[in-house]
Amino acid sequence: MKALFTFLQTKIILVLWMIVASGTISQAQDITGQWNGVLNIQGMNMRLVFHINQTGSGYTSTMDSPDQGATGIPVATTTFDDSKLSLAIPNIGLLYEGEFKTDSIVGTFQQGGISLPLTLKRTPAEVTVINRPQEPKPPYPYRSEDVTFENINAGITLAGTLTLPETGSNFMAVILITGSGAQNRDEELMGHKPFLVIADYLTRRGIAVLRYDDRGTAQSTGDFRTATTVDFAADAESAITYLKTRSEINPDKIGLMGHSEGGVIAPMVAAQSNDVGFIVMLAGSGLRGDVLLLLQEEAVYKASGIPENTVTEILKINAKVFDMIVNASGVVSVQELTDYMTTLKSEIASIIPDGITTDDYIKQFVAGVSSPWMQYFLRYDPAPALEKVKCPVLAVNGSKDLQVTAKENLAAIEATLAKGGNSKATIREYPKLNHLFQECNTGLPTEYAVIEQTFSPDVLKDLGDWILNNYE
Repeated sequence: MKALFTFLQTKIILVLWMIVASGTISQAQDITGQWNGVLNIQGMNMRLVFHINQTGSGYTSTMDSPDQGATGIPVATTTFDDSKLSLAIPNIGLLYEGEFKTDSIVGTFQQGGISLPLTLKRTPAEVTVINRPQEPKPPYPYRSEDVTFENINAGITLAGTLTLPETGSNFMAVILITGSGAQNRDEELMGHKPFLVIADYLTRRGIAVLRYDDRGTAQSTGDFRTATTVDFAADAESAITYLKTRSEINPDKIGLMGHSEGGVIAPMVAAQSNDVGFIVMLAGSGLRGDVLLLLQEEAVYKASGIPENTVTEILKINAKVFDMIVNASGVVSVQELTDYMTTLKSEIASIIPDGITTDDYIKQFVAGVSSPWMQYFLRYDPAPALEKVKCPVLAVNGSKDLQVTAKENLAAIEATLAKGGNSKATIREYPKLNHLFQECNTGLPTEYAVIEQTFSPDVLKDLGDWILNNYE
């Protein structure tokens, strides 16, 4: 799952989000304008750009993270007084404090028990050259065609790329389904393009692959912000309908391969469609959303060095809010969430770091859980759909995945498929791999961009072997 540290959704996880702004104004110094910095994380340089504007009552700001493809991220609160600038992200415990020095701001970035120096300057930072050796470059030894297809019920057009072997016909095909967060057809994040790498590998082995931009993203139409997992499942069904119109594709050999949230969507579709020949769950979940996120938070916080007693208190508060949402009869409003969290103020005050107010923490937390997508995700239990899946299933995960923990989720997937009588399931856990199936050290999301490898070659080979063996 792609996400914030408190609500890690992940298709993708940025190190910094929604930095803070508003507060007292120093009349003697001009803090407005564009400020550029480079955060060094485990040897990787990540550029940050802050745009600060002055208003009648304070400041408003946005943040860009160019190396992660994020722009215009709204800022919540800034204090600037007596040459001191303070920026915070309450719901993930992030704090930046710096001192204004004419042409620079010299300070410290803190998050999750990590403290790093960060200097901001008005001059643009140098572009970091990122090496991605697995990324294929044209010309390709296969056909690659940009395509569009319709989700008629939603009234949207989805854009993607269909890759086909150079020769032959009646190809088996795989549809790639992205994880959470707005993703393009390559599932591009942290400088990596995992779906491009997967599509290239499978097509070289004789398998057609369709990958597409999420609705409302890149070249696809629609509104991503109001969509839930159900809507993305409907888009995947439309992809199947489209492939069945292609003369090059064998309509009886179309499978779904989903990563993270896509690994939840694949069985949703397969449970109600006879057109799905097989499914592959790449770090897909077997647990209800609220349980998954609590496990995710615990794993990430502990790996980040946050004290165990603090982690326990954070999870206790989050569990209460998640329970409220899960047990509600409908969508819980922003006001209802704010009112409920206000009753937890004394508990919240004990877990937030200095420099962050309880009200700011509540505001940011509520923003994270109030979206239609998040509330649906927290409530969704994949078990009923998995029980109905009768086609072959391959479920794989990495032992160092902190977003969808392998032990708990693979066990749940295996047990649920068996309960439904599916004897054609293969479950595999790979040592030393993270949520993106990279060979890693910690498994933390902050490590994704540092790693040159985009996708484990061993897993790629196993994916191709398993798909081809199902149709020999």
